[in-house]
Amino acid sequence: MTSQPTLQQAGSGHPTPDGPGSGLQAGLKNRHLSMIAIGGVIGAGLFVGSSSGIATAGPGILLSYALVGTLVVLVMRMLGEMSAANPASGSFSAHADRALGRWAGFSIGWLYWFFWVVVLAVEATAGAKILSGWVPAVPQWGWALIVMLVLTATNLISVGSYGEFEFWFAGIKVVAIGAFIVVGLLAIFGVLPGVHADQASFGNLTGHGGFLPHGPGSILTGVLLVVFSFMGSEIATLAAGESEDPQRAVTKSTNSIIWRIAVFYLGSILVVVSLIPWDAKSIADKGSYVAALDSLGIAHAGQIMNFIVLTSVLSCLNSGLYTASRMAFSLGERGDAPKAFACTTGRGVPRTAILVSVAFGFVAVFFNYKFPDSVFLFLVNSSGAVALFVWLVICFSQLRMRKIIQREAPEKLVVRMWLYPYLTWAAAAVIVFVLGYMLTDTEHDGRETVLLSLLVAAVVLVIAVARERLGGRRRTAVAGTAAATAATADTADTADTAATGATGATGESAGGAGGTEQVTTG
Repeated sequence: MTSQPTLQQAGSGHPTPDGPGSGLQAGLKNRHLSMIAIGGVIGAGLFVGSSSGIATAGPGILLSYALVGTLVVLVMRMLGEMSAANPASGSFSAHADRALGRWAGFSIGWLYWFFWVVVLAVEATAGAKILSGWVPAVPQWGWALIVMLVLTATNLISVGSYGEFEFWFAGIKVVAIGAFIVVGLLAIFGVLPGVHADQASFGNLTGHGGFLPHGPGSILTGVLLVVFSFMGSEIATLAAGESEDPQRAVTKSTNSIIWRIAVFYLGSILVVVSLIPWDAKSIADKGSYVAALDSLGIAHAGQIMNFIVLTSVLSCLNSGLYTASRMAFSLGERGDAPKAFACTTGRGVPRTAILVSVAFGFVAVFFNYKFPDSVFLFLVNSSGAVALFVWLVICFSQLRMRKIIQREAPEKLVVRMWLYPYLTWAAAAVIVFVLGYMLTDTEHDGRETVLLSLLVAAVVLVIAVARERLGGRRRTAVAGTAAATAATADTADTADTAATGATGATGESAGGAGGTEQVTTG
């Protein structure tokens, strides 16, 4: 039977190994964290991947986004509860370590790291395609290399430089989506000056086959297509550990996620499917947002959207490298990765963790160019369901951490999960259902993604359990050796004491005999 973990253990874990630095530093400002939290939910997948969801579910894709958005809100509420009570660089991995066991923290931490180093390659390639279109003199692989090197340099300088870059990247995304929603709504209501969008109206939501042209089942299919675009919502909880007031940062991020998802996802998709019919050929040919802008007669809509997508790609790359390196740092800090990962520079930058993460990203980029349909496809599919695994682990961790916090430091429950534990169990059930439903999806590679992700997760889990058992045996052996040494020392001390006592008794006898002899002689 395992002992109950303590709240004190739920922090960063173990002390940072000695090095030139003194651990991570609070280099992120409040404005950085605000934009990281806002920008974290706006990935390139929203701009690039939404067209396939619209084609699959029609206007009903709004329900798919709403369902996934609700699930993300619940999961982030759970994570916010744990992170506000115990801010840690490993976020959910550190919480799983304490709540479920070291095997859980090890497994989900490495799976999450694996997911983000693969994302580095995906986003670097996407950005390179756009840049090579603008400047064809530089080959696509050259742009991928340049982008990776520049963002690696910014992360190596300081956490503040990462925050500054992300502040502006996220700011561009927020302004772009905000402007798109405002312009789109003005066009829908027919008050946009100089624009004649004849087909723009809310009537597009129910026309062309109805709100659910492919039936209610398309909502679940849409869920499978949009669920992965929400990955990144948890980055704010990792970054909060490097801010001056982590608890305040986590609380603010958690409380604001509802309106972020409602505005950026539901708001923008609502505008798209209202501006043009869901079955318009331009959505499949150009992408949903470009098609919507073109319908308004806005000049250079494609290039404008390419710039916004490029910004989103660079933002995702920047955050992906930061997130992967901080997870590697946390794993090293807890003894679940090489100790060098937990060493920091004088500026509080985990240099080794960053360089190792980006090195694997470069390897993935190489595979993308040399073996795109074999090795790289395996990497992408085998990391595809990690988002759902992470959310599921957060659910089970929160179920136990709530009890630990209530028992040891109830005053730290500044963020509380609603209707605990019922909503937590409901969220976990929905995640399991989505994973199960993906196994039935052969059209969009859902089955292959889940099976390969489960295979990789099983391998990591076996390694985690083997390490834990081996570590337990080593600790038992060390404890046994120490006990034997102590017993030997006790035996030696007893023998010495007995010898000393015997020597004293002999001396007393000799003294007594001498005294008798003197009396007799006298």
